[in-house]
Amino acid sequence: MSFPQTFHNPMKLPALLLLAAASVSFAADPALTIYNGGYAVVRETLPIDLKAGLNQVSFAGATAKVESDSVILRDVAGKAEFQILEQSYRNDPVSQAMLLSLFEGKTLEFVRHETNKPDRIISGKVVRSGFVPGGRFVEPIIEVDGKLQFTLPGEPLFPSLGNDNVLKPTLNWKLNSASAGKIEAEVAYLSNGFTWEASYNLVATDKSDLLDVVGWVTMNNQSGMTFTDAKIKLMAGDVNRAQHEHPMAARAMMAEAFSVADAKVVTEKSFDEFHLYTLGNPATLRDKETKQVEFVRATGVKAERIYVYEGSGYSRRGSSSAGKVQVFREFKNSEANKLGMALPKGKVRFYSQDGDRQLEFVGENRIDHTPKDEVIRVLTGNSFDLVGERRVVSQTERSAERTATQTIEVKVRNRKKEPVEIRVVEHTNRGGNWTLTAQSQPHEKKDAQTFEFRVPLQPDEEKVITYTIRYTW
Repeated sequence: MSFPQTFHNPMKLPALLLLAAASVSFAADPALTIYNGGYAVVRETLPIDLKAGLNQVSFAGATAKVESDSVILRDVAGKAEFQILEQSYRNDPVSQAMLLSLFEGKTLEFVRHETNKPDRIISGKVVRSGFVPGGRFVEPIIEVDGKLQFTLPGEPLFPSLGNDNVLKPTLNWKLNSASAGKIEAEVAYLSNGFTWEASYNLVATDKSDLLDVVGWVTMNNQSGMTFTDAKIKLMAGDVNRAQHEHPMAARAMMAEAFSVADAKVVTEKSFDEFHLYTLGNPATLRDKETKQVEFVRATGVKAERIYVYEGSGYSRRGSSSAGKVQVFREFKNSEANKLGMALPKGKVRFYSQDGDRQLEFVGENRIDHTPKDEVIRVLTGNSFDLVGERRVVSQTERSAERTATQTIEVKVRNRKKEPVEIRVVEHTNRGGNWTLTAQSQPHEKKDAQTFEFRVPLQPDEEKVITYTIRYTW
């Protein structure tokens, strides 16, 4: 850690200082900024009664997964002048197994509770406590009356251990203060054990080209600490982290302060190269708890249904097996289309209504972080009633002339009761320049290796697309 830290104006402290009594502080007004990478910035207000001279301050409210070199203690109001001489983090809270480990090889008293009988005191020697750092369980071994047993003979009674043990993960500071005074300090740190992700439910309405969209954020707390009535922000984006991050880099990420949230459930804004989503009301996030909050709701989002056949088996969106026509839903993330909010990456689930207006699940996929006004195209599955076939009719290669030709035939059939359009996507399969020397209908070039035919089909109609491609190199 980079200590000592000096805050505010440089000061000259008396050569002889008295050590003030140690104080244990409990924070209030917790605030969390949770990142996609499985960690969070934790901020809490910490009241400290400073004495002139040396002060010992302990904070017994840290998580069990603190990144200790990211911890910052500061007086936000700038009223106090103090210097941090030492900082330590203790994460060995007292437990029965841990205390037993301190008495291995020694004799303890155990209270045995028996039904309809008075409690008995039994003496036993702790041969093995069963405590293993990291939490793996090992059976204890206790010697009672010269015999070994693999269970505790009763509830152990421990002597006092003094003040050198912690009941919760604890941060300790040794501070040097120029003067006495009460301050509302802020303690901030990075902690692992937090995750959040977005998910979206899209429901097709009676009009097949319209969707209702509901977006949720799911937060999970595995940090070992409960946060009551916390102000919560969610950071969306790909934040780079070094393996052993320098404390100053961590502090830069914690520089964004919380603002007063409005009445909306979740508000969104740009921050640096990322997007912040702020819960409109404080929320309690308990340890080992998963909590969901709705953050977007839109009705009547226009979403085109797109059918794509890539019979060559090559697809930049995932391979298409022979004969399968892929189904995509495509919509623009714009205000005009009832959206227009930066959407964090997450899982998208699609539902449709059957004839009885009951919802049925019809597919799911994932989207990446999507800015406002960008187009989202999501693969939902393969069509049951649309079929494609592709075959190479002929091919030649003249190495001396550095040319090659292929003639391709693609058949597509519509077994639906309504007309559709299938996009037949083809890819060049070798290097060099290429051109279509013959084609049964016009094509659209998508990029240097991809071109597309759009084929309208009536119910029970089949069409055949043929083309000849010539490569030169």
